[in-house]
Amino acid sequence: MASTPLNALNAFLAVARRKSFSAAAVELSISTSALSQSVRQLEERLGVALLTRTSRSVALTDAGRRLLENAGPAVDQALEALKTASVQPGEVTGRVRLSVPTIAVESVIKPLLPKLLARHPKLEVEAHVEDRFVDIVAEGYDAGIRLDEAVERDMVQVRVYGACRFVVVASPAYLERRGTPETPKDLLAHDCIGIRSKTTGGIYQWELERGKQTWRIPVRGPVVTNDQTLMRGMAEAGLGLAYDFESLIQQELKRGSLRVVLEPFSALVSGLFLYFPSRAQVSPALRAFVDVAREHAAERLGSGAGPRPPRRR
Repeated sequence: MASTPLNALNAFLAVARRKSFSAAAVELSISTSALSQSVRQLEERLGVALLTRTSRSVALTDAGRRLLENAGPAVDQALEALKTASVQPGEVTGRVRLSVPTIAVESVIKPLLPKLLARHPKLEVEAHVEDRFVDIVAEGYDAGIRLDEAVERDMVQVRVYGACRFVVVASPAYLERRGTPETPKDLLAHDCIGIRSKTTGGIYQWELERGKQTWRIPVRGPVVTNDQTLMRGMAEAGLGLAYDFESLIQQELKRGSLRVVLEPFSALVSGLFLYFPSRAQVSPALRAFVDVAREHAAERLGSGAGPRPPRRR
């Protein structure tokens, strides 16, 4: 790779986003040593350290973070312009990088992508599924999908899934053995499958509500996990109550392996939203994704296919 400032800048951006020289080298199809040399030459040219390297990790310095945030969108836009220079009129190419939580995979991503790629077959979508809070600007994503309360107010928001709720569930065997909780505070006397936050590392307190009253219950139990599939499986096995996104457990509810308890206290959330920086230049690829996402959401909301809001009592 020729040693020009733009090539070196692109090399740095790849490492900064991946937090890894080896992963960035694979992305750029060059050797790790060539990539390291390119970034080092850029640092020498600028007279500042952009990355802090150890044998196990790569981290951004303050200067590196500023360069990523300021130069990243512009370089992406320039590279996208090169890709689209030879496309046919009306044809959309490019890549969309998304940060997506587990709860959006079944409800949004799986049904949406086939529609998107059928309409724009030359698009590429890179979806990173992770439940921690993500700074999409700093980490080089074009957009993210999150619950409304997790989205910063300065972001453009597009609804992609309607009102939904989190419910407390248990297996019939557990309820027969331990009884059914009737109020949120009853959870303190029950075994509950704990959820460890991937963002804070702490144990999540279950949130419930009824009318204007809300509860945050510090549940305890025999199992703590940060994996929803394991949590669901342990609940089906009768080890304890679980707290889950209702749309993710439709099959379990239908076959009766899990039952909703404390239904009047289920926490309602306004829905899932696609979001991206308002100050960013929206690429043709992201614009195409947003358009199809809007259409998909409108179809779901129009057909009443979204989850049923809880009855207020």
